[in-house]
Amino acid sequence: MLMGATLLLAAAFSAAQTPPASNDPATAPIRAGTEPAPVPEPADKPAPEVDVAIVLPLESAQYGRAAEAVRAGFMAAAEASATRPRIRVFPHGDDGVLTAFEAARATGAKVIVGPLVRDDVRTVASLSLDLPMTLVLNQLDELAGTPSTLYSLALGVEGDGRLIARRMRTDNAQAIAVVNADTPLMKRLVGAFAAEWSQGGGAVPGVYDFVATPEALVTLRRAFVRQRPDAALLALDGSSATLAKPYLGTTRTYASGLVFERVTPAVMRDLDGLVIVEIPWLVTPQAAQFANLPRKEFGSIALTRLYALGLDAFRVAQTLREGAPERLNFEGATGQVTLGEDRQFQREGVFAVFRAGQLAPLDRAR
Repeated sequence: MLMGATLLLAAAFSAAQTPPASNDPATAPIRAGTEPAPVPEPADKPAPEVDVAIVLPLESAQYGRAAEAVRAGFMAAAEASATRPRIRVFPHGDDGVLTAFEAARATGAKVIVGPLVRDDVRTVASLSLDLPMTLVLNQLDELAGTPSTLYSLALGVEGDGRLIARRMRTDNAQAIAVVNADTPLMKRLVGAFAAEWSQGGGAVPGVYDFVATPEALVTLRRAFVRQRPDAALLALDGSSATLAKPYLGTTRTYASGLVFERVTPAVMRDLDGLVIVEIPWLVTPQAAQFANLPRKEFGSIALTRLYALGLDAFRVAQTLREGAPERLNFEGATGQVTLGEDRQFQREGVFAVFRAGQLAPLDRAR
């Protein structure tokens, strides 16, 4: 019932982070909405000067709604800004990212924002293009060999895994358990957690493979009663986390909020006591830094996160318009955003806890 622990743990701690085989959950398949195509300029009229060009898969059946949420967030932040930069959107379909990117470059834009989908990011990054300052909206596997003007800002689970490991260490947890599902996303979460935990001198955790059968769940509960871990990482998707959490007893349990796309009050009660890393836009919506930013309802937590990504992408793009920044650190809608040495913006969310059918900031929950 508890299978594959040794092999999974060895892989997580030796590789630190398994290269992803699929796109981020933030851009997982969502039924596309409709986006009107931009009105083309007359042939005899020179293209207007553009400050920022946005390249998004707005015409994709798979990623259209995700792209629209990012676009809406970016434009909302632009409208709230005193600078009002000149922005032009270049939509594309599933196979049109290069055409859209070339059209964006042809405008002479100071900054290009996009692509959004992980495979499109790889495509653009692998070509020897003469790029202006460019902010891709997904995580790059590596930046070696890419243009020095290329930066990335992403909604990824890796930052959540590192943050959870540091929190456990701060709370003096010694015996750690990992309840794991063997999926690319969960491998990335566990890999980032394992690297941070071992770097801080943490002991090798006990690893339990999740199996969604009554017998396996009872065995999992018995193992937790016997081992009594100080804390646990729940590396499962939303439905599996809801099923497993009641079997973990009183162990302080953590997860990435990014695994939850829709959380109903009933689900929140099943997750009672679970601590998650989530974006501030959802956890502390009344925070002062959001006072002038409009909110939009999407009926989906995943789309709301992407709207917040668009808000933060605008702020980064504003900085990139002035050239390569030496440093950048701000409290954003997606978390504390900091420019790393590798031109990848690190994003740290905030801790929240499910309690009595509500999600509340962890530090103010008691």
